[in-house]
Amino acid sequence: MVQPTKLRRAGPSLITYLSIIGFFAIFSTTISKNPVLPLFSSALGADETMIGLIAFVSPAAGILFSFPVGVMADRIGPRRLLLASGAVFLSAPLLYLLVVDPLWLIPIRFFHGLATAILGPVAAMMIYAAYPDAKGEKSGIYSSATLVGRTIAPLVGGILISVFAASAGLLNYQVVYVAAFLASLPVVLLILGIKEEGASDGDKTRVTLREFWERLAGFGKNRLLLSTALVEMATYFAFGIFETWLPLYLTGAGVQEYLIGLLFALQVLAIALSKPFFGALSDRTGRRAQIVLGLLAIAGCIAAVPLTAAVPVVMAIGILFGLALSLVTVSTGAYVADVARTHELGASVGALSSIMDIGHASGPLIAGIVIGSVGYAAGFAVPAALALAVVALFVLVGRQQRRKANTV
Repeated sequence: MVQPTKLRRAGPSLITYLSIIGFFAIFSTTISKNPVLPLFSSALGADETMIGLIAFVSPAAGILFSFPVGVMADRIGPRRLLLASGAVFLSAPLLYLLVVDPLWLIPIRFFHGLATAILGPVAAMMIYAAYPDAKGEKSGIYSSATLVGRTIAPLVGGILISVFAASAGLLNYQVVYVAAFLASLPVVLLILGIKEEGASDGDKTRVTLREFWERLAGFGKNRLLLSTALVEMATYFAFGIFETWLPLYLTGAGVQEYLIGLLFALQVLAIALSKPFFGALSDRTGRRAQIVLGLLAIAGCIAAVPLTAAVPVVMAIGILFGLALSLVTVSTGAYVADVARTHELGASVGALSSIMDIGHASGPLIAGIVIGSVGYAAGFAVPAALALAVVALFVLVGRQQRRKANTV
C-alpha cells in the first residue's frame, strides 16, 4: 500500500499556498470563458450549435479525467500532477491567440479543461490528507478563495473587452487571453514552491488500466461513497439549472438585468463567506445532518422559484439557495475523505468530482427540454424532485450502514 505523501512548504502553510493557487487558477480559467468565449467564438463565425459545443468540451474534460487523476494521485503523489496542471494553466491561454477558425477552440477548450480537472481533486486530496481534523474548515477556505477568483474574472474580462473594443480585428478578445496567461504565472510559481517528501518507490510511477477499473468498482460498491456522490450530483444538477434558467425566467417576467446580476453577486458572496464557517461546523458537529438539511433546502428553494417574480422574494431565494449549496458542498468532499480508505483518497475524491460534473453539465440540458415542453414550473420541479429522492437514498444508506455496524 502506498503511504500518503507528505508535502513540505518553505514559509506559508499548505492551505495558504493552495488558496492562492486556487484563486489565480480559477481566475485564469474563468476569464478565458466568461464573457469572452461566446463573443470570441461568434466573431470567428461560429453558429449557436458550435458555440454550445465549444462551451461543453471544457467540463467534459472534468467528467472524463477527474477520476483517473485521483487514482494517479494515490499512486504517484500529488506534486507531479500539480506540475502538469500548472503547465496546462500556463500554455492554454496562449493557444487562443493562434485561433483563426472556431473549430480550433474545441480541442483548445478540452485541453484547458484538463487544468481544473487535475487541480480540483488533487487540491482537495492534499487538504484532506494534511488537515484530518479540520477537513471542512480548510476546504471551505480553499473553495472561498476560488469563488473570489471566479467572481472577479468576468468583471475584469468585460472591462478589457470594452477598453479595447475599438481595436481592429480580434485584439479586444486576445488581450483577455493575455491576461489569463499572466494570471497563470503565480499558479506555476507557487506550485514549484511545494516540495514532496517521501520515498520514490519505482512502483509508484506505474498505474495500470486494471487498477483504474478496480478503484472505480470499489467506489461503486461502497454505498456510503456512492450515495454521497449522488448528493453532489443532485446539488450541482440543481445549481446548473438555477444559474442557466433563472435569468431567462426573470427577464421573461420583466425583471431588469442589473437586478439579476445583483442576485447572483449576492449569492456568490453568501457562498464565499459561509463556506469556512459551515466547514468548521461540520468538523465539530458531523456532516450527515448538514448534508441532509442543505439538500432539503436546495429542493425547497429551487421549487419555489417559479412561484413568484417579485424581486425581494427572488433575492431571498437566491441567497438561501447559495447558503444551502455551501452547506452541502463543504461537507460532501470532507465526508468522502472520512469514509474512504487512506490509499484510495485521491480516487474517491476524483470520482466525486466526475459525478459532480455530470450533474452540473446535464441539469441545464434536461431542464431545457422540460421547460420547452411544459413550462418553468415543471422545469424547476425536476431538480427539486431529484434532490428529495437523493436525500431519501442518502438517509436510507446511512441507516443500513449503522445497522450493519451494530450487528458486527
